[in-house]
Amino acid sequence: MRIVGASAVPILAVGGSSGPDTATVQARLNQLGFWTQAATGHYDFSTTQAVMAFQKYIGLPRNGRVDATTAAYLQNFTEHAHGASDSGTLIEVDKGHQLLFAIVDGQTLWAFNTSTGSGIAYSAKNKNDPTKIETGDAVTPDGLFKVYRQHPDGWWDGDLGKIYRPKYFRGGVAIHGMTSIPSYPASHGCVRLSTMAMDFIWDQNLIPMGTPVWVHE
Repeated sequence: MRIVGASAVPILAVGGSSGPDTATVQARLNQLGFWTQAATGHYDFSTTQAVMAFQKYIGLPRNGRVDATTAAYLQNFTEHAHGASDSGTLIEVDKGHQLLFAIVDGQTLWAFNTSTGSGIAYSAKNKNDPTKIETGDAVTPDGLFKVYRQHPDGWWDGDLGKIYRPKYFRGGVAIHGMTSIPSYPASHGCVRLSTMAMDFIWDQNLIPMGTPVWVHE
C-alpha cells in the first residue's frame, strides 16, 4: 500500500460544477489513483467517473458529485487506491465494489469505475444476425483469464450492440468502453469503462495481449 498523505490544498464541495476548485479535485483524484483526465477544471464525464470510483472505494453514496462528505474524504484520505492483488502485473475486476484496478509489478497504478454483469436473464436479437436470438444470465464470470483478442480502433459491432475498443478475456466477454457506466452492475456480462478510460488504457498499453484478468466478488 502506498501512502500519499492528506491534501495540502483545501478540497471543496464543488458538486458537479466546473472551475478552479474542480481542477484541485481532479488533481487530488489522480494523486490518489482514481483516473481522470487532466486537471482542466471542467467537470466532465471522466471526472464524474473518477468521483464515483472514489465513492465506491470508500463506501459513500455513489452519485459522482463532490458533496461535503466526499470532499472531506478526498481531503483527508491518505492511501493510494489499491486492489486485492499485491503481486504481478494484471487487471483486477472487483465486482463487489464495481471497480477495475490496473496493477503493475504488484502496485496498483489506477482505479476505474466499472459496471459488470447485471445478473439478470436476457433475450435479445443478435445485432450481427437478426435471425439469431442471444440469451444469457448477464454474468461476468469469476476466475483468472487472459486477454486473447482485441479491436484497437473505434466502435465495433458486438453481438448485443456496439462496444468501444474491446479487450476480450473469455469468449465474448470483454473489457470495453461505453457511454453509460452506472454505479451498479448493468452490463450483459462485459466489463464497462468510459470511452475516455479505454483510450487512456490503449495509449498507455495497460492491457496488452496476454494480460491476466482476475475477476472476483
